[in-house]
Amino acid sequence: MQVKTKTMGTVEVAEERLINIPSGLFGFEEYTDFALVDSEYEPLIWFQSLQEPNLAFLLIDPFIIADDYEADIDDSELLRIGIKDPADVSVFTIVTVPGDGGPVTANFQGPLIINKKNHLCMQAILDGSKYTTKHNIIEALRRKEAK
Repeated sequence: MQVKTKTMGTVEVAEERLINIPSGLFGFEEYTDFALVDSEYEPLIWFQSLQEPNLAFLLIDPFIIADDYEADIDDSELLRIGIKDPADVSVFTIVTVPGDGGPVTANFQGPLIINKKNHLCMQAILDGSKYTTKHNIIEALRRKEAK
């Protein structure tokens, strides 16, 4: 499928990389169809809206940053997108790159949970967790390398 992107013009995206998030993202509920588009900056991935070419979010696999990351989500929530087996799950967090040169952060408190089989997605909110919405990626990677 041809997808108009915010940063790379029009690109070809395979069907298995098309994602539907029925409830939308928090604050962007009206946008429900997205594509996972490879970024020029691995391991980051673009979560590109199919409805609005100027709407895209950078994503990263949180386990790259923190081996011990846990998204403790109730099974009934996971069933909403058809997840019955943990092997069917991909987890991503939204990355923020501030324009003022501040730290690059990941929203560990609001991960995206994707069902790899049916391509449905949800954004979870990890209330009461040890995670924040602004987990410093560079600091975390430095700590990980120091171990």
